[in-house]
Amino acid sequence: MTANPGDQATRDELLLELAACHRDAYAWALNCCRRNRTDAEDVLQETYLKVLDGRARFDRRSSFTTWLFGVVRLTAADQRRRRFLRDLISARVVAEDLLRDPPAADAGVDGAQRHASLERALASLSHRQREVVVLVFYNEMTVEEAARVMAISVGAARQHYARGKANLRQALAAFDTSR
Repeated sequence: MTANPGDQATRDELLLELAACHRDAYAWALNCCRRNRTDAEDVLQETYLKVLDGRARFDRRSSFTTWLFGVVRLTAADQRRRRFLRDLISARVVAEDLLRDPPAADAGVDGAQRHASLERALASLSHRQREVVVLVFYNEMTVEEAARVMAISVGAARQHYARGKANLRQALAAFDTSR
């Protein structure tokens, strides 16, 4: 599915697919951009431009969502490389909300504490472990789909996933005992 200038039907289908995946794609972009909303918005916009102008083509070898997440991940990596070269000395990392807005005020103190504990526990994971855990738990992908998005082998994805779950469990247990 590519968007050729003369092919309005395909372009409309592509726009509908992008609209249907937007929320999950934004959440994934946030993850790829280390929770920096501005960077995630830039990555998602660049991704959409790549898709719509044909620089990224969906060849139907996987699901549309898996393919789109791969494009988001590669676009985010390109952005990081450009920023690193431009800002070699002053790299900045801004912590942002985890994939969703913070709990509502009526969710209670306990819900806010659990949310904060989960954010800290996820932040304690390695980058790869956090990526695969977020893809599997929050985006409901299989480990195999997550491996394709991350451009790693299925075995490596399984190992990162297993270690990520174990480390997440330990971090959450540590946060619960410290309360």
